[in-house]
Amino acid sequence: MAYIFIFGSFLLLGVVSLLAARAGYQGEVCDRSDGYEIPAAVKSDPALRKRANGLVAFWCTGAAALSFAPLVPIGSVILSDGGKSISTWGLAAFALYGLVVVIVGAYPFEKIKRLGNPAER
Repeated sequence: MAYIFIFGSFLLLGVVSLLAARAGYQGEVCDRSDGYEIPAAVKSDPALRKRANGLVAFWCTGAAALSFAPLVPIGSVILSDGGKSISTWGLAAFALYGLVVVIVGAYPFEKIKRLGNPAER
């Protein structure tokens, strides 16, 4: 049951990252309807808006690729019907890997918050 939860978590993380990347590729990061917190200076400046969209598109695509990678080994454990298992150290490694994926996906949004500050541009 734990393997299914881990599989679902990485799958959900990948789908959410792809949706955020899609918003970046379509130039919708600064739209109010998406719910992203974007500084007013970034919303009003076309160059900063383009940079914000590019940051989200690039980093969230990377986060999606990273989150889909562990689906293969976890899926093989699930499909083995109890014939395979993951050690405690392996589960800890998956947890740390998940943390890295979340950090990669959150990076562009933290960077965008600083884009509105003139000293950080």
